[in-house]
Amino acid sequence: MNLSHRIPKLLFRTAYVISAFAFLVGAVSPALADGASLAPQTKIRLTIVQWMQSKGQYERWDALGGEYTVSDEGTVFLPFLGSLSVDNLKKSDLTNEIAKRLQEKIGLVQPPAVTIEILEYPPIYVVGDVTTPGEYKYRPGLTVLQSLAMSGGPFRSKTPLQTESIKLVGELREIDHSILRSTAKLSRLQAEMAGAKEITFDQAAGVDQQFSAGIYSEERVIFQARANALERQSKALTELRELLTTEISTLEEKLVGADDNIKSVEDQLTSVKSLVQKGLTISSRQLDLERLLTTYRSDKLDLVTAIMRGRQAVSETTRNLEGLSDTRRSEVAVEAQAERANLDQLKMKREMTQKLLIDQLAADDGLKNRSVELPITFTVSRRNEGRIDQFQASETTTLAPGDVVRVVRPQIPDEPSGPTSDQSGEMEPETLANRTSQ
Repeated sequence: MNLSHRIPKLLFRTAYVISAFAFLVGAVSPALADGASLAPQTKIRLTIVQWMQSKGQYERWDALGGEYTVSDEGTVFLPFLGSLSVDNLKKSDLTNEIAKRLQEKIGLVQPPAVTIEILEYPPIYVVGDVTTPGEYKYRPGLTVLQSLAMSGGPFRSKTPLQTESIKLVGELREIDHSILRSTAKLSRLQAEMAGAKEITFDQAAGVDQQFSAGIYSEERVIFQARANALERQSKALTELRELLTTEISTLEEKLVGADDNIKSVEDQLTSVKSLVQKGLTISSRQLDLERLLTTYRSDKLDLVTAIMRGRQAVSETTRNLEGLSDTRRSEVAVEAQAERANLDQLKMKREMTQKLLIDQLAADDGLKNRSVELPITFTVSRRNEGRIDQFQASETTTLAPGDVVRVVRPQIPDEPSGPTSDQSGEMEPETLANRTSQ
């Protein structure tokens, strides 16, 4: 009965020991297998286990284990043990040294099992004639050629002539865009002067169709907006003239009524004067009629003045309405004249810029023929036992953590050899300038 209970426990402990041993063996980092020492700034994970005879199992010392970083002086500060130099220690020496010190400090019969796992290597640095010099992450087996690829490859410097050519290409393209805008604007102004319902654009060859479509669309919007504004002004003037005409008609009707009132008062005044002379009525009645007649005549003068002013306003409105189109056509003509002058200046500027670009391309082509590239050279700086060693490397040289790779790409001038651009069938500078601007 007791044996049956002890056998499963024994099998469990045996399996645990085997798994722990496999953990210890598998935890050894490949970087440590080559016997190399740990470089500064290496991040490691320290694991310490001990076989407990009384319990029949391994126990981890988590208080001493953990993640540590090798300092620039090549030391690691461990709890209970203090500062430990790892600069000259190999894989087995380092683990044995830690186990030995722990055994001496604690007074153990057997030293504990110590393993080290590398979490992060020190970075490498690529400098010199590369596209993106800087710091890069290291991995085991990294070669010089791979570090060159990580830094973007060799740096290809642009000569002052190439830089000037690029600048001229940008200016030429901007001039072409400005010419397209000016041409489109002229087409719109001509359509406005002709009174057309829509614009007809002259399609320029070799122009970005998407860009030109955007410019044409903007000009159509402006054309329609200006046409709508002209229509609104014409409608407003027409309505104003109709309103003034209606007001004049009303005033004329009032004027007819004023004439009737004046005639009626004049008739009454004639009759009253006769009666006053005969002594049949009092003279105050005659005075009242005379005052009333004066008021009616004054009102009539006001109506006549208002009618004259209304007719003057109608004439002015008619004149403005008839001259609205002429005024707009005159303004458009002046604007078109200024735009033609601007277009001529742009074409002249384009011609001059294109000639400069042709000269730059020809000079740059000659410079390329006189330049011969030499093979790229590599120099590696490596820390070794507290000193920095430099040596020439090849593309297949394996790097170590913390290495500094210097890339040098020399060039020597040479006389032009071989066929020229005309003889080799390459594109002429003038043709290249035209295509570049497009």
